[in-house]
Amino acid sequence: MVETSIWMQKVAADPGHSRWYIERFRAMARAGDDLAGEARLVDAMAPRGARILDAGCGPGRVGGYLAAAGHQVVGVDVDPALIEAAEQDHPGPRWLVGDLAELDLPARGITEPFDLIVSAGNVMTFLAPSTRVQVLARLRAHLRDDGRAVIGFGAGREYEYPQFLDDAAAGGLTPDLLLSTWDVRPFTDDSDFLVAVLRPA
Repeated sequence: MVETSIWMQKVAADPGHSRWYIERFRAMARAGDDLAGEARLVDAMAPRGARILDAGCGPGRVGGYLAAAGHQVVGVDVDPALIEAAEQDHPGPRWLVGDLAELDLPARGITEPFDLIVSAGNVMTFLAPSTRVQVLARLRAHLRDDGRAVIGFGAGREYEYPQFLDDAAAGGLTPDLLLSTWDVRPFTDDSDFLVAVLRPA
C-alpha cells in the first residue's frame, strides 16, 4: 500500500483545498499573470512535436501550454479535481488521474518512452516522503535513455536539495544542470529554489 501523498492529506483535511488551488490559478490567468515560465523552459529543450509527460500536472497550465506549442502531452495527477479542471481549461493533452509512485502508463494504453518529463509546482514536496525514490524511479522508467527530466521546487518544504539529489541518483537519474529559477539563473548554495535538469544515469 502506497503512503498517501501530502497533497491528498491536505485535501482530506480541507475538502475545499483543490477548488481553492484551481480558482487561484484561474484568477491569475484572468489577471494576465505569467504562468508559463516553466513551460517555456521545457519547450526550449524539446524537439518539435516531442512526447512530454507533465508529472503532477495539477490543473494543466504547464502541459496545456506545451500542447498548444505542438507537443504530445500526457498529464498525470493524483487529485481528480485538478484533472477535471485541466480537461476543462486545457483541452488537447491526455489528462489522467494517477499516483506517480505507481506510474505505469503502458498499462493505460500510453505509448512511451517520453522525450521530456516536467514536474513543476513543488510536486516533489507534496509526495509522501516514503515514495520519493519510487516516484523518481518511475519517472526514469518512462524516460528515453537520451531524454531529460526537469523538476523544480522551493526550499523550506522539508525536502533538502542534497537529499533530493541522492534520491534522484537512487532512482536512476543524474544532474545535467542545476538552476535556481525557471528563467535559467545559476544554482548557488544559498538558492531558495531548485530547477534540476536530470538525465538517466
